Amino acid sequence: MIRKSVWAGQFYDSNPVKLRKQLELLLTSEEQPSNAIGIISPHAGYVYSGKVAAVTYAKITIPSSVIILCPNHYGLGADAAVYSSGSWETPLGTIPVNESLCEALLNNCSILKTDNTAHSREHSLEVQLPFIQMKTDNFSIVPICLKHLNLVQCKTIGSSLANIVKPHQNEILIIASSDMSHYESQDTAEKLDRLALESYTSMNPENFFQTIQKYQISMCGFIPATCLLYAALDLGATRIQTVKYMTSGEVSGDYSRVVGYAGLIIS
Repeated sequence: MIRKSVWAGQFYDSNPVKLRKQLELLLTSEEQPSNAIGIISPHAGYVYSGKVAAVTYAKITIPSSVIILCPNHYGLGADAAVYSSGSWETPLGTIPVNESLCEALLNNCSILKTDNTAHSREHSLEVQLPFIQMKTDNFSIVPICLKHLNLVQCKTIGSSLANIVKPHQNEILIIASSDMSHYESQDTAEKLDRLALESYTSMNPENFFQTIQKYQISMCGFIPATCLLYAALDLGATRIQTVKYMTSGEVSGDYSRVVGYAGLIIS
C-alpha cells in the first residue's frame, strides 16, 4: 500500500522541481550537521513554518531510520496509530515504512495499534517528509499518529521507543511534529510559548505536560513532544536546544491571531 501525498499543492508545492528548489533555499547552512536523539519540527505550510523546520533539519544528520510522532488533528482512527507497512509518497519520491521496526514497537507497547485510518488525512507527519528527503534518499520511516493521551500513556510510549532505539543509537532519529500556540495575539503567543519551551528545555516531561494544561497552551503536538522527551531521557539526553522560534505574524503581517513555530534539537 502506498500512502499518497494528500497535502501537496496546499502545505507545500506539488511540483517536484519547484519544491526541491524551495527546500534547497530553505536548507542552506554553513554549519556541519551533527547527530541528534530527536527534534521537534513545526508542520504548517512551508511559507509560514518552513524556515523554522529547515534550520532545525539543517543542523542534524539523518540516520537510516526515522520515527515520526504527530498529533491527530482529525479525530480519525486509533488513539495511538502506527502505519506499519507499505510506503509513503511525496512529490520527491517514495519512502518505505520500516516494517520490522514497526513490528518491534507494536510488540513492545500495547498502547500502539496498527491503523492507517488515522494517517489518511493527517498533514502534520506528511509535511516533514520532503525536508528529510532533501537530506538523504536512503531512509525508512515509522509513522505514529497520537490523539490526546494521558501522562502515563506518554511515558509508556516513550519508554517503548527508547527500548527499541537503544540497541541502534545514532541509527534512529525520533521526530515530534508540532506547532506552538494557535490564534493568539503575538504578545500572548510569545508569553505562552516561552512557558512551554522553558518547561520543555528543563527536561522534565511531567512539568512540561502540566504547564501545557495549566496555562491551556494550544500546542497541538504536545503529546508527541512529551513521548519524545520521555524516550530521549531514557536514551541519555543531556541537552535540548531551541534552534528558532517565530510566528505566522512575521510572514502574514497580522499579529492579532498568530500561530507559533519552534524548532528544537535533543542530544
